[in-house]
Amino acid sequence: MWGALLRHGVRCAGGIRCLSSGGPPWSQVVSEAEKIVGYPTSFMSLRCLLSDELSNIAMQVRKLVGTKHPLLDTARGFVYDSRNNLQMRGLVVLLISKAAGPSTAELSFQHDMVSGIYSSQRSLAEITELIHTAFLVHRGIVNIGELKSCDGPLKDMQFGNKMAVLSGDFLLANACTSLAQLQNTKVVELISSAIGDLVQGIYYENAKSSEENCLTDDIGISRWKEQVFLSHSALLAKSCQAAMELAKHSAEIQDMAFQYGKHMSMSHKLHSDLQPFVKESSNDTMTFNLNSAPAILHQEFRGREAWLKQIRELQEAIKAGKGVTSAIDLCRCHRNRALAALEQFPPSEARDALANIVYAVTRFP
Repeated sequence: MWGALLRHGVRCAGGIRCLSSGGPPWSQVVSEAEKIVGYPTSFMSLRCLLSDELSNIAMQVRKLVGTKHPLLDTARGFVYDSRNNLQMRGLVVLLISKAAGPSTAELSFQHDMVSGIYSSQRSLAEITELIHTAFLVHRGIVNIGELKSCDGPLKDMQFGNKMAVLSGDFLLANACTSLAQLQNTKVVELISSAIGDLVQGIYYENAKSSEENCLTDDIGISRWKEQVFLSHSALLAKSCQAAMELAKHSAEIQDMAFQYGKHMSMSHKLHSDLQPFVKESSNDTMTFNLNSAPAILHQEFRGREAWLKQIRELQEAIKAGKGVTSAIDLCRCHRNRALAALEQFPPSEARDALANIVYAVTRFP
């Protein structure tokens, strides 16, 4: 039984094994999950990443060495990411595919399964990663008008922007081509709508990015959830649903997969927002966004006018207020809803791994 969930008042069914707050680190969770799905997800998009076109792009990106263009950090993340967030979406799609197994409508096609996962579902996992990577690259476009001399020569930064646009478009085009090859209209509609959600969510983020350290919007937590769903949760939620559609599972199972993807990624984002406020080190200098969940919840408790008066000492005020604890509760709420969605799937190692991922991305000190 999940002791940690019981402490938070959520019932767990099926004897699912999961991590407690002091369980194995994220890297171990991923390693164990990769064994379940059959291969390391670091090779998820290997066919695309080793293509002649992308190899040429990688050679061009080397010209940015010595500058502070964000595309360099994104490229380094493909090789090594200390937080181990890369490839997470594809791994979740593979795990939930295996957790659900074949539907009764698809029993005659089980010869197409490897490690309990259809080849079309593996392709979908790669497509999900390609789309996520494409948008990561596109997010690396910098505002030329805000550059400082220490960022690097102007011509190099302009070149970096061109490479971010071209390489992101290349990855997205490959994803769309592979998506069409699945020959499933509903899956195409789901993933296409997820791309639209991403564009809308990132557009909103970019609209306020130039004022990242200023109070830009008077939004409540409901509006925050809507925006975060678009930019952080829609792709995973709809990819999990699409994986169930490829196996011809019922609408109920598809919805449970959607709910898992949505709430797991929402809890992950809340966990990320909370890090500047829950780190134990007193010397921690992590930056935070004034439109992050703890800040918005703090504003709701204090009121807009009182909130505006606290701007100069904002981080300490949020730490001392109810915003952090409320954001932690909200993070746990989404975590628990993701875990509750898993109860609809039969007990298996894949279901255990999906539960462990939720715990790993929402663990606090």
